[in-house]
Amino acid sequence: MVVIRLSRGGSKGRPFFNIVVADKRTRRDGRFIERIGFYNPIATANEEGIRIAQDRLTYWRGVGAQASPTVERLINQAAKKAA
Repeated sequence: MVVIRLSRGGSKGRPFFNIVVADKRTRRDGRFIERIGFYNPIATANEEGIRIAQDRLTYWRGVGAQASPTVERLINQAAKKAA
C-alpha cells in the first residue's frame, strides 16, 4: 500500500519534516516515491511553516494513497490557512 507520511530531517532540536509518498513497508526516513511538501514545526511568524502541492496530493489520493493521521491534520490545517 502507498501512504502519505512525514519523513524527518533537520538536526537534533531543530526538526524539519518532508511530506512524502512512500510504500508502507519502507523505513520512515528511507526511500520514497515523491516529495509533495514540507512541514516546519518551529517556523517563525515570517517563515512558511507548511506547504503541500495540492495537485499532487489530489493525484495520489485518487490512485489510492492513504494519509497518516498526522498528515491528515496538517492537510486540514493548510486548507484552513489557504481559505
